[in-house]
Amino acid sequence: MRLPLVRVTVLALLLGTAGCTTTRPSLPATPPAPHSVVLISIDGLPASALGRGNTPVLDALARDGVRAEWMNPSYPVLTFPNHFTLVTGLRPDRHGIIHNSMRDDAVGGFKVADKTAGADARWWQGEPIWNTAEKAGLRTAIWAWPGNAAPIEGLRPTRWVPYSPEISSADRADQVAAWMTEPATTRPRLAALYFERVDNVGHDQGPEAPETHAAIREVDAAVGRLVQALDAHGLRASTDVVVVSDHGMAPVRPDQYIAIEDMATIEQAEAVSTGQVIGFNPRAGHEAATYQRLLGRHAHYTCWRKQDLPARWHYGTHPRIPAIVCQFDEGWNGLPAAQLARATTEHLNRGSHGYDNAFPSMRAVFVAAGPSFRHGMTLPAFDNVDVYPLLARLLGVTPARNDGSSDVFTPVLTPRTDTAH
Repeated sequence: MRLPLVRVTVLALLLGTAGCTTTRPSLPATPPAPHSVVLISIDGLPASALGRGNTPVLDALARDGVRAEWMNPSYPVLTFPNHFTLVTGLRPDRHGIIHNSMRDDAVGGFKVADKTAGADARWWQGEPIWNTAEKAGLRTAIWAWPGNAAPIEGLRPTRWVPYSPEISSADRADQVAAWMTEPATTRPRLAALYFERVDNVGHDQGPEAPETHAAIREVDAAVGRLVQALDAHGLRASTDVVVVSDHGMAPVRPDQYIAIEDMATIEQAEAVSTGQVIGFNPRAGHEAATYQRLLGRHAHYTCWRKQDLPARWHYGTHPRIPAIVCQFDEGWNGLPAAQLARATTEHLNRGSHGYDNAFPSMRAVFVAAGPSFRHGMTLPAFDNVDVYPLLARLLGVTPARNDGSSDVFTPVLTPRTDTAH
């Protein structure tokens, strides 16, 4: 039987190739197409919240990509310190946002509600990922992430929106979706989005309250709006979505509050911060009495000199940290006596964070999906300082100095990330 000429030719070529020992030089690999990164923070979302029926969008992202068993927050387990750690890779002791409330002799006082202080670049002593990206010539757009209102190092994101609690979760997601679905000529390579709804309700009602579960569903749905917009514009294959939280939440009973003045009198020391991590500076002439009264173990809290804090907290060297730091036990808070006297049980928080970052209740969320991530992978726990170098790796930019490493993500990343980097 005679084979058709075309089949004979193909067969000859195949046999010739099989017997040939000479190889042609390979062509250089085509670099991966530029892709974008969307970083989303859900303030106060515990790692334990996933997979319980309230987070269908996040659970779907995890199935399609990667999730961590949990992410370890940095100490102190508070919103502003951890949000700036997530975008700088520096621990609070290094980047200067050492508490939600603090004092600096050269700068003044800082509280999260003080927009003027938040916009003062002198507070923010690290390079956020949007600066790293902008320095590399990449466009960034940041919605209300702590620190985005300050011209850090004299730089700002290409676009930035200051924090505004009046804007709904859905509207925030739609704004970021609008940015990310623009033509490639103006589309940001990095966008970041902040949701505080879960944290606020968790404080007011407690972490397991029906209202808190409803808030989780609300924010999860808002994330879904953003993901659906990327899908509708065919951009999921070129966009990495990274979802994090800053900390979890623990329940607090209304009788588990202590007046700060019962810890140390106003004459003895200034309380620089309140809540779960209390910082005291002894007043002149009262140093010995203050140290004697505060240092050591008490019924519901423990106090240390700043230099003697547990080493695993990586905390205590920054000059903004008060001389004495008192850490409350899980479920306990400290407030000024006047505030406690005015408050009723309905006005006291039923949920709090700021406790030892080793407690399971403080564990944070990490979920990521997109072209840089493998499918259906679970990472063991890691520290949140590792997120910044990961973001730099996803963007293909050189990270600034930081305390983390993207190596923990290597097993769950696709080859394109190494090529791009």
